[in-house]
Amino acid sequence: MKNLSKHIFFLLALLCVAFTLMASAKATTADENATAVAQQSIVAEQPASQTVVGHFVEFIHTTGIAAADWRTLVMLVIASVLLYLAIQKNFEPLLLLPIAFGMLLTNLPLAGLFTPELFAGGQVHWELFRDGAGLLDFLYLGVKLGIYPCLIFIGVGAMTDFGPLIANPKSLLLGAAAQLGIFATYIGAIALGFLPREAASIGIIGGADGPTAIFLTSKLAPHLLGPIAVAAYSYMALVPVIQPPIMRALTTKKERAIRMKQLRTVSKKEKIIFPIVVTVIVSLILPTAATLIGSLLLGNLMRESGVVERLSKTVQNEMMNIVTIFLGITVGATATSDAFLNTQTLSILLMGVIAFGLGTAGGVLLAKFMNLFLKEKINPLIGSAGVSAVPMAARVSQTVGQETDPGNFLLMHAMGPNVAGVIGSAVAAGILLSMLT
Repeated sequence: MKNLSKHIFFLLALLCVAFTLMASAKATTADENATAVAQQSIVAEQPASQTVVGHFVEFIHTTGIAAADWRTLVMLVIASVLLYLAIQKNFEPLLLLPIAFGMLLTNLPLAGLFTPELFAGGQVHWELFRDGAGLLDFLYLGVKLGIYPCLIFIGVGAMTDFGPLIANPKSLLLGAAAQLGIFATYIGAIALGFLPREAASIGIIGGADGPTAIFLTSKLAPHLLGPIAVAAYSYMALVPVIQPPIMRALTTKKERAIRMKQLRTVSKKEKIIFPIVVTVIVSLILPTAATLIGSLLLGNLMRESGVVERLSKTVQNEMMNIVTIFLGITVGATATSDAFLNTQTLSILLMGVIAFGLGTAGGVLLAKFMNLFLKEKINPLIGSAGVSAVPMAARVSQTVGQETDPGNFLLMHAMGPNVAGVIGSAVAAGILLSMLT
């Protein structure tokens, strides 16, 4: 019994010790947990304000404001000026407005709308499109692949009446002479250190034909597309400013007063045959011009045939409007700060206006030369319309002519060289493509 009592007492003592240890352990754990919770609450409370600030700082770093630099600001200002000229001054607004807005979009930091690396080296890097191309990258394919300018040419052809050219074939020579500015500027640009492909793209500004300039530049010097497109359409808008001083300087008052006989009536059959024959002849002689000439005269055939009036109206209106939007925005998107803000751009703008001036002078001087051999004299003013700014250049010829003789109506006579200039600039682009590709 004594031994049993001892064992029971010893067991009870062990149980007491065990319970004491367990209680102590629980208390320690509770204290540790309380301490940990307290520490966590302190940690949670202490950086609460710091975390908000940190997130705000991180947000600021993800905005375009943080990524902007002086070059970005300059490009945004240039885009805004072009928008002002398009909206307030009515400078070729149909294309200058979307070009300027495309320039605005592409220079918004971190927006990722246009990625020049996808078209580096003048090639389309298709494998990179999977890595996150922007909206304007996909739309730009229409420029890069030469689709938009050709669609524009179909619309231009559908809106053009080649009757004055058919009635007075001599005006084709005046349209050809006005391309002097293209080739003279090409030679001059090479002399100034530009590569032949770049020089050709700069020279084509002298044709005063925006779609042709875009088409040729996208093939030969795509890195210059932004400055050249802006120059081409700006100078087209400035035709009434640039041309008259040159026209007055190269002609006498007597020459400006020359009256020309009324043009003969052109039959429908002639107007239908003309686009077919010209397409075949030009394409056989100069295959590289077939794309632009074929597009232009397809549109004209739609107009003159009279059997596809619905198609003719569509290409003149809906198609032209849609393509103009896509063309303008994507061409403007190529005017990034790296491509635009350099001395090369200033050179392009300067040589562009020289090319335009030489083109105007070339047409006027050839008309004066032709008068040495013609019984029925040509008013030299219509030679200036050989640049293909249709119909603005023809209107300028009419305006300057009426300054000398208010009763002299040169508009329809000037339309001959004017529409010839459209063909001439496309042919000039084909010659340059043939030489350089």
